[in-house]
Amino acid sequence: MAGTDNLQGAQDNWIGCLTYQSTATKIPDATELQSLARQARARNRSVGVTGMLLFEEGRFLQTLEGPPEGLEAIWSSVARDQRHSDIEVLSKHMAPTRLFTGWDMFLSSNVSRIPDPVGGQFDLPPAVADHVGKAVRMSLDGDDIGLNGLMAALAEQGWTSDAVLSLLIEPAARALGDAWLADDCTELELTIAISMLQMAGHAVRYETAPQGIRSSRYSILLATAPGEPHMLGTALLADQFTDAGWQVEMAFPDTEEALLNQLGAQKPDAIDIGLSDALFRQQSLDRLRSAVEHSRLVPANHPTVVSVGGRLFAEAAATAASVGADHARMTVAGASIRMAELVRKSRRENSRRGR
Repeated sequence: MAGTDNLQGAQDNWIGCLTYQSTATKIPDATELQSLARQARARNRSVGVTGMLLFEEGRFLQTLEGPPEGLEAIWSSVARDQRHSDIEVLSKHMAPTRLFTGWDMFLSSNVSRIPDPVGGQFDLPPAVADHVGKAVRMSLDGDDIGLNGLMAALAEQGWTSDAVLSLLIEPAARALGDAWLADDCTELELTIAISMLQMAGHAVRYETAPQGIRSSRYSILLATAPGEPHMLGTALLADQFTDAGWQVEMAFPDTEEALLNQLGAQKPDAIDIGLSDALFRQQSLDRLRSAVEHSRLVPANHPTVVSVGGRLFAEAAATAASVGADHARMTVAGASIRMAELVRKSRRENSRRGR
């Protein structure tokens, strides 16, 4: 199977991307998976390839990206590997940027709680991690009183709104996603727990925006990516942008067409399209890229700033450029200020072009 066919000859400096799935011929244990990942990292590093390997329920899902010649060498090895069978290429294309920049091979698995090899980059201080653990347990237990009490206690201790979002709510959402990957909770329990965090997040109060922003009356459409069931980030953004004086509309579209219809009716200054804050959703990138591309065609003569967000952008090094957006938010915290800057810049550029 020539998985890298048609990757050669694309634009200079672009990289090849290939995603496949396969079935394990033997279920590996945690030690075997870690060994596999170590071997893959060494091999990938030697030819400039990065990527992600997911193992769950006896199946592998892997994305590889890098120079076409390096990708060809890696694919040749992968295709001959006797540890898997029923190999199916899901996508192959050229892209201007890497999704897994700096990762020789990111491994995610539900086998015996294999530690995230890059998790150290996101370690929290012990006291903060303890709060996150409490928030996760309360969310899974449906303890809204406990969650609201935790929020109130942190506010009394001087935690700002940005600190609550970036050090508590967002890490708790990611921990819940990891719990689901580790089979420590069901998909239904994950969804309910995310909703609990979302409701608790409404208690966060944001600092008053500068008068310049409030008087400008910027407008924004806050939307989940088409078909995305998790709306935590979008809901938290709604509170923040409303408190900052923006005109806010929301959308939870099932399809790209539904999203574009609302965008055409609203004609906002900006749109934020969010993926899950709990799970990586790597398989949703192509659909998100399509939604961003087509959203730019809808508001004729009204340039719209496009932002994207979700765990994939916060932790997995996906970039705005990888989906054609103007901005990829690493966190909900401070998003209204950053978007105001981008809208002002867009207006200035549009004004200059109109002269």
